[in-house]
Amino acid sequence: MSDLADAVLPLLRTRADLHRWSSANAHGRQMHDAVDRLEAAVPDADPHDAWTVTHKALASAVTIIARADDSSGIIGDACRRLLDLHPRVAQAASVPASTLVPWLIRFQFEGEVDYFELDPVAYAPALGELGTARYRAALAEIRTTAGPPPDAASWPDPHRRIRWVLEWNDRRLAVLDRDVEGIVRTHARDRRVAAWLQDTAEAMEEIGRTDLALDWARRAVDHDHGHQSLTASRYWLGLITRHRPEETLEAVRYVFHRWPTASTAAALREAAGATWSRYEAETFAALATNAAESVSFCLNSLADPVRAWKLAEELGLTDSSGWSALAAAYETVDPLAVLPVHRRLVTEALTEADARQYREAARRLARMRRLAAGTVEATAVEEFVAELRVTHRRRPRLQQEFDRVGLPR
Repeated sequence: MSDLADAVLPLLRTRADLHRWSSANAHGRQMHDAVDRLEAAVPDADPHDAWTVTHKALASAVTIIARADDSSGIIGDACRRLLDLHPRVAQAASVPASTLVPWLIRFQFEGEVDYFELDPVAYAPALGELGTARYRAALAEIRTTAGPPPDAASWPDPHRRIRWVLEWNDRRLAVLDRDVEGIVRTHARDRRVAAWLQDTAEAMEEIGRTDLALDWARRAVDHDHGHQSLTASRYWLGLITRHRPEETLEAVRYVFHRWPTASTAAALREAAGATWSRYEAETFAALATNAAESVSFCLNSLADPVRAWKLAEELGLTDSSGWSALAAAYETVDPLAVLPVHRRLVTEALTEADARQYREAARRLARMRRLAAGTVEATAVEEFVAELRVTHRRRPRLQQEFDRVGLPR
């Protein structure tokens, strides 16, 4: 083996049992070290040596992940780094299409795992025009073998995986061809899913059609009020910021009014900058339907616990986590005012037997004692602790947590 192979391949290969999560993670980190070495060496290495090592490294990585517990995704990430490097090294080494095309087909349709996709756009420079045509022909032959998709009564489809890979290649080849109509057909499909509309926008951006990317991203935003449309709104705003920055504020405002949350309100405030006062009233009016979001916005974006406290009372905040965050912030304003909140949260935490809730209740009681120390509320807090000791005397784990934080017996 070459020096590069000696430095890289032993770090990837192992006979160890990787079905244990900890062992898989440890080997995954070792695999990343191997890829680091390979990536660093490729620019100065002999192209054919770099190709040989990268190709063998990828084969080893795929074999490893097939028998590993990769719940953490560490090994998978190492595989993806190799998959990103593979087409670039193939181009530099001038790997012949007669070698590359059969491998592309085998990896996707006969591979040991089906976790990864190969991108024909990335491999196009290595394949060249003739190689790409040969690759298309191989896909067409597989499509013929699979036959037409079955009707609903014939499911399950024995060729489902094959069809998925073919559809993936159709999408990427439409991008390679810079075929606007083909992108719409393969990415947007029947336009019933917001994520598909965003996929279309991203493909349009990839081929340099920013105008169409903005149009399709906006369609994804307007598709419905679900999480996919909300995700698309972030992509749309990114496009606006990069290509039409003068429209950013109104776009952010539009997204906020579709999804009036603390995070979208924070984005509006940031976009408004010095003109925030013009939008403040409409922002709070839109947030008023959700007490938790209103309070969160005041606390996290405006750093205004006084206003947050007032809104919590006016809007009837019921969210326990919201009250917990509010109490922590408001205690710097009025430490005694938050004691009833802490008391209520302690009572709620102890409604069920739960060790985590026991720890939280004990810490909250200790905090109440510190806040009340030397005030007229000190006695009431001590009496509350004593009452809980008696009421929950048959919960030894709770009593231990109380002892752990130094609560009196």
